[in-house]
Amino acid sequence: MKTFFKAIADLFVDVLFAPLDALRALELQSWWAANTLNWIFMIIGAVAMVYWMLQLKEHAANNEEDKSSNAHSFIDI
Repeated sequence: MKTFFKAIADLFVDVLFAPLDALRALELQSWWAANTLNWIFMIIGAVAMVYWMLQLKEHAANNEEDKSSNAHSFIDI
């Protein structure tokens, strides 16, 4: 049983976390290069947020949302 858990630990440490170890080593040489992945994720998130806001604006302009007080049965006023 001990070898099973040792194999799982080796899988995570040696294989799955290897890219993160490479980024950690790269950070000592260049902060910008190491954080490029973070910047890419932030750009993707910003683009997704802008897209979502434009979709919400489009649906609001088409009056597709039922804004009456009894639109949802779980809200009892």
